[in-house]
Parts: sequence; structure tokens; C-alpha cells
Amino acid sequence: MNALDLTTQPDRFNDECAVFGVFGVEQAAVLTALGGEMTGGEMTGGEMTERVALVTGASRGLGKAAALALAREGVEIIATGRTIGALEELDDEITSIGGKATLVQMDLGDRPAMAKLASAIHERWGRLDVMIANAGVLGVLTPVAHLDEAIWDEVIDTNLSAVWRMIRVFDPLLRLSGAGRAVLVTSTAARGYPYWSAYAASKAGVETLGIVWAEEVSQTPLKVNILNPGGVATSMYASAFPGADLKTMPKPEDIAPAFVALSSPDCPHHGEVLHVRDLNPDYPG
Repeated sequence: MNALDLTTQPDRFNDECAVFGVFGVEQAAVLTALGGEMTGGEMTGGEMTERVALVTGASRGLGKAAALALAREGVEIIATGRTIGALEELDDEITSIGGKATLVQMDLGDRPAMAKLASAIHERWGRLDVMIANAGVLGVLTPVAHLDEAIWDEVIDTNLSAVWRMIRVFDPLLRLSGAGRAVLVTSTAARGYPYWSAYAASKAGVETLGIVWAEEVSQTPLKVNILNPGGVATSMYASAFPGADLKTMPKPEDIAPAFVALSSPDCPHHGEVLHVRDLNPDYPG
């Protein structure tokens, strides 16, 4: 098992990049702290082997399926999650198919850990080729006026603010790849479901954040897209719809090819909010 202990990682991001500007100043400062330059590498064709992908929420559900699908294509996986036991199970599965994974037990709300992870990725790989921002929490489904503030804060921080923090520290590493790809996971709930206030707001925010980021990097090789998986048989869906028959629904494995397509150097999409069926017209969901 290859695990990354962030407690021993120096926090050079926070030490040397405390003051940030706009329009690339922050990224340049971060790269200076890392000892890198704002230049991309080379990637030819649709090669997936030797690419490095960070997948959050990789211990179960969509994140696990995405990590396994990418590993089958030869991508080295950096898998984050809160539960080390579940991450170890993922590692066993990736190893069994001949893949490689590095496990990172962390909470996305841990700001110093996020910066330390970026520093560790630069030291070990020198770049990041793929970032899949998948981790999320549902919160509580209740009328807006009844929602507890602590639940609101948790959902917004995990689903939206953590994505912003990921962009903040991993954008420079994605630019060091000749074909950096970022996939942010949204939900149909972003259109506004009654009683889903915190979750819906967080996913609407992710969509807007992704579109803005994509526009800002449009003159670089980095491509950013937002993926809506639709209804999927996951534990989160079961919590939201206790009476749902998950056996009749698409499985996370059915969604995984969409993550692979958006992670490919040949991906033609950029700045789009895509449903799985946009990438696969035959998708049954």
C-alpha cells in the first residue's frame, strides 16, 4: 500500500504564498514556492498511460468507479477520502488490475492538508494531469427556513468551498501538464429542488465556478468541464430517496467512462456542463 502522510509534509504553500493577486499572479506565486515554472509539458495523442490523476471522494460511489476506470487505462491514481479502510479496499482493487495508487486520508475542509498535498504532488510527480473534484455531502433535506446553520456551512464548505481551494492550489500543477484536465461533479439539483437548498446551492456554485475557471484558462492547454451524472445508485441517492429501487438505476460503473473521456488528452470539451448522455447517446440514464 502506498499512502501519503500529509502530517510530515512541509506546508510551503502557506509559508511562501500568503499574499495572492489575480489573473495568474497567484499561480505564479504558488509555482515559485514549489520551485516550478508556469510552463506546460508535452502530451501527444490520446495516451492515458503515465498520466497522474487526483480523485477526491475516491473511497466509494462515483469517485471509486472513476478511479478504477482511470487505473484500467494506465493512469496513476492519487485517491483521497476520509476512511482509510475504504481507501485500502480501493488500493487492493487497483493493484489487482495492475494499476498504481497513492492513498491520502484527508478531510477536504482541512486547508493546510490541501496545500501540503499540492506540495507533495509536485515533489513526487512534478505536475498533475487530471483533477476530479467528486467528493460531496448531501446534508439535510428540509425547508430553507428550517435548515440548521451548521448543516449549511458543512455542505457549502465540502461541496463548493473545497472545490475553490482545489482550484487555488492545483491549477498551477495542472498547467504543468501538457494536457491538464479538470472534471467538477455537479447535480441536476443545481436547477433547484424544494428542500435541497444547501446541496442545490452548492452544486449551482460549482457549475458557475467551473465555467468562470474555464474561461480564465481558455488560452492554455488546460480544459475544465462540469459533469452531471444524473441519478445514480449510490448511498447518497439512497439517503435522499429512501424508497428508490437502486437495482433499476445506473450504477457508478456506468458513469465511469464519462470521467475517462473528460480526462483524456484528446477531450474536445471545455467550459461545458455535460450530462453523461452528452458523452454517450446510448446511456440509459
